[in-house]
Amino acid sequence: MSSVCVHGLGYVGLPTAAMLANYGHSVVGYDVDEDLVEDLQEGRITVDEPGLRAFVTEALNSENLRVTDEVRPSKYHIIAVPTPFDHETKTADLSYIEAAGETIQQHLRPGDSVLLESTVPPGTTVQTLQPVLEQSGLEAGEDFALIHCPETVLPGNIITELRENDRIIGGVNGVSTEAAVRLYDSFVEGDIHTTTDATTAEFVKLIQNTYRDTNIALANELARVAHDYDIDSREAIQLANEHPRVELHQPGPGVGGHCLPIDPWFLGQNSDELDLISTARSVNDSMTDYVIELVESNLDGLAGKQVAILGVAYKGNVDDVRNSPGLAIARQLQDTAAEVPRSVSPDGGDPTVTVRLNDPHVEDQTLDLQSLDNATQAVDAVVITTDHDAYTEIDAERLAERMAGDLVVDTKAIVDRHAWKQAGLDVIQI
Repeated sequence: MSSVCVHGLGYVGLPTAAMLANYGHSVVGYDVDEDLVEDLQEGRITVDEPGLRAFVTEALNSENLRVTDEVRPSKYHIIAVPTPFDHETKTADLSYIEAAGETIQQHLRPGDSVLLESTVPPGTTVQTLQPVLEQSGLEAGEDFALIHCPETVLPGNIITELRENDRIIGGVNGVSTEAAVRLYDSFVEGDIHTTTDATTAEFVKLIQNTYRDTNIALANELARVAHDYDIDSREAIQLANEHPRVELHQPGPGVGGHCLPIDPWFLGQNSDELDLISTARSVNDSMTDYVIELVESNLDGLAGKQVAILGVAYKGNVDDVRNSPGLAIARQLQDTAAEVPRSVSPDGGDPTVTVRLNDPHVEDQTLDLQSLDNATQAVDAVVITTDHDAYTEIDAERLAERMAGDLVVDTKAIVDRHAWKQAGLDVIQI
């Protein structure tokens, strides 16, 4: 077992630190967010992730995991910090990576290993992180190991996927790769694949998510075409997938989270060859406009209407609101690019449309989240944008009684359309 310092205790870093600790490693979890560190030190885990609270508590109680705002010298340093995306320039902000490198190089010793797990544009490990680390006077691949090993976990199933997913490992040389394999082999039950270099490992992670984003874009475009023919797109896709060489994804209100809407752009940070990929991004981004068009056309206009958005998390049964299609629809309905405000109207004037928000998993003080009953009371339309299990259990007859109108746009196709129509609701599914 080894000493490990995990830099960044977010959606990936915290579960990774706990996993290593629960497999016997001596782990220091480091973060610059003092409030987060204090919460974890006192046993408060606020991320809504199945099993995470008990898993982290187990690691803390074993004393194999210590949370601190100070970096400790360690055999392994794992970087799991954010890489924010600039939507205007379509580039990654690598300042967190650089800051982590600056901190690590002050504690770096011969024989140590530095592993970058954050999703980054190709070349980041060698071109950005390596020069910062080598300010220590040590040389990557000679005095210390330097590796990229991208995380591939899905919110809602992080603990299982950390353990069972295959891993891609690419070091700056063979010795570096071998050092990383030894660490991950201590807890990974999936296969461990090694690449010829760190840049290839970075590229592999990006094309995995780009494949999914592009596939979803095809499904979304097919759904819009199917609507023109009054065809159930999901039935058509299900039947098409019976072919052994067809595997279409499902349509929806857009693509959210931190990976799929962003990773494809990382591919083009140092390349001008994005064409199909950028088109797919445009298709998926336009789905929020399409949902609004469905609402507007079926309400004969939006002026003075009241709409409930059910689901501001980007996917079902999690609390992650990053790049949420539900929030994007709410913002566009209120004709503002700002955060969804507490007040009905962003400018204090008469609103074009009243928007109410509900999400059983999200706790965000910046959003005016309401109970399901309050959010849907006297509304003209309900738009389901997240496939939370709770929404499949809505009593359609009670909902119909609360609503002023009868329009339901189910962008995830999670309700029983026939039963809801029997309750008097006009259900449109994507």
